[in-house]
Amino acid sequence: MPESRTTRTYRSELRTEQAATTRRRVLDAAAASFTEGGYSGVSLAEIGRRAGVSAETVKANGPKRDLLLGAFEQAFAGAEGDAQLADSTEGVRIAAIGDGDALLAAAAGFIAAANARTSLLWIEILSAAGADPVIAEALEALLARRMADYRATVELLIDRGIAPADIDIPGTAAALSFLWSPEGHQQLVLQSGWSMPRYTAWLCDAARRQLA
Repeated sequence: MPESRTTRTYRSELRTEQAATTRRRVLDAAAASFTEGGYSGVSLAEIGRRAGVSAETVKANGPKRDLLLGAFEQAFAGAEGDAQLADSTEGVRIAAIGDGDALLAAAAGFIAAANARTSLLWIEILSAAGADPVIAEALEALLARRMADYRATVELLIDRGIAPADIDIPGTAAALSFLWSPEGHQQLVLQSGWSMPRYTAWLCDAARRQLA
């Protein structure tokens, strides 16, 4: 009996889902491996061992530079891709918060947690960008998306009355991008020993000073 179209569709969808699950595992393993061993010092075989898959499977999800970039995106935002944070599930949830103070606290909490997952991985991206023009180009696009997200955040805070209507949106967005950067988490939490609650509170306070 010939295989039905429904059966073929189901099997195709199952394979797609399995492939997506494997890629998420590979990217999680890549993030951990690059953080611990550095981008240049980690092999595809090592990533495969950590992910529980073969080096060929890792290679099929590569090349290595794509694993680095995808690992960062997934670790920071929950999914890889070039969409803005404002369009993500968490971004939409935060944007729907009506109270300005609560919105700022939720945004700071999200960034604090995301930076905690990625601050060391971010350093690997910056380092790799100096030697790989493809990564450098991807980094430039990532920074542009980040700036767009911060402009959108400032606009939301204006709408909620936390920032004045005549504030310099591009300038304030640039200041937030600097203050809320992964480098800040590395220096304050990893190097200076701040607790995450203290760091998160500082993100809120630093933003308020810029928005005043």
